[in-house]
Amino acid sequence: MENIDLSKNISNLSETERQYKYMEQMREYVSSVSKKLGRPLTACIQTFGCQMNARDSEKITGILEKIGYEIVETEVADFVIYNTCTVRENANLKVYGRLGHLSNLKKKNPHMMIALCGCMMQEATVVEKIQKSYKFVDIIFGTHNIFKLAELMQARHDSKGMIVDIWKEATEIVEDLPSERKFKFKAGVNIMFGCNNFCSYCIVPYVRGRERSRNPEDIIKEIKSLVADGVVEIMLLGQNVNSYGKGLETPMTFAELLQEVEKVEGLERIRFMTPHPKDLSDEVIEVMKNSHKICNHLHLPVQSGSSAILKKMNRHYTKESYLDLVRRVKEAMPNISLTTDIIVGFPGETEEDFQDTLDVVKEVGYSAAFTFIYSKRTGTPAATMEDQIPEDVIKDRFDRLLKEVQNKASGLAADLTGTEQKVLVESVSDHDPEYMTGRLTNNLLVHFKGCEELIGKIVDVKLDECKGFYYFGTMR
Repeated sequence: MENIDLSKNISNLSETERQYKYMEQMREYVSSVSKKLGRPLTACIQTFGCQMNARDSEKITGILEKIGYEIVETEVADFVIYNTCTVRENANLKVYGRLGHLSNLKKKNPHMMIALCGCMMQEATVVEKIQKSYKFVDIIFGTHNIFKLAELMQARHDSKGMIVDIWKEATEIVEDLPSERKFKFKAGVNIMFGCNNFCSYCIVPYVRGRERSRNPEDIIKEIKSLVADGVVEIMLLGQNVNSYGKGLETPMTFAELLQEVEKVEGLERIRFMTPHPKDLSDEVIEVMKNSHKICNHLHLPVQSGSSAILKKMNRHYTKESYLDLVRRVKEAMPNISLTTDIIVGFPGETEEDFQDTLDVVKEVGYSAAFTFIYSKRTGTPAATMEDQIPEDVIKDRFDRLLKEVQNKASGLAADLTGTEQKVLVESVSDHDPEYMTGRLTNNLLVHFKGCEELIGKIVDVKLDECKGFYYFGTMR
């Protein structure tokens, strides 16, 4: 491919327009190579980590399809991208292990490109290691400049060497770029990026940057476009959605944004992820209570039930204030389904601290809990704290916690047996092709007899039998 100087043509364009120009140039290149090979060029995106990464991968997919790549599941492809996670150390080790496999594939395919992006690439030590030990990687970029993918591909072809483009902070939010959804009937919509909380165990603020909110007009415009394309359920995404709007020229609260989203005609369901307990306002609770579209589910990460451990975690709430928040939520919405995140074995956690966590689980009654064994994360304050807990003690506590969560959750789920519920049909069941799988507003799954044409529709289903964390039912 010949070097292409776009500087004269794009100097007066917006960033979005610039990137579309690069996509056009790369599309010409991909088309020419495809003709020579007599087949389409293929691309594989492997996503590690959270829903924010999954949403980023949809953007990557959209750009690659615009360029002309055919998206495939196998890593035997012409372009492989790892969208990485770095929340835990073993996530990094997993990527290093898989890079060795890609090295062998690249030797067999001279047209193959390999790119690494995402949170792991925001760590300087990681980038240095890849530059030194994995020189076959073509492109490295981070969390703030995914929109530049086509431009970075162009630079790689021009330079013939590894391209590294890591930003410490984002300079702007680039709108209206291509995106390819995994599901036709539901979609995630970023409302903000970054995090200002600096929990002592978490690397996210260091790799995702400070909080930045999208303009509400852009959010509503995207949602309307998605609904026009068949989407009935929206998940509003942010590391801490309750902080939405603080940096905008005209401030808007998260509660006010929810009210605007509610007004979108044709939208049936609204979810959001993740709210921080310290910022969940009575205003948001009131909006949820009065909404006809916000799902009957709230994810409220407690992390620990001990006020002493919560202080060490830098969570900015206590056991008592958390339980008071839960009380206010349940008073407004008695049938709300609450889920949570819990870390077991945080440095300094005593048996008394752990009992406080069990107390919270018993008192709140979570429908589900994502439970994690504490993993020391280099670069966070918690990694250097004294009183790291022995593994055998952590495992014992983890098992006891899991048992308590499951007992509570299965009992709550059983209470809905015999009722008729609205269900969004999501897929054919993995276990029986005659059955469909759908999701209730409380986020639990139900399997029932039906046909594939129901996918994306909301139907009435009677819950006949509870299996602990899911149901079997009959469509009405």
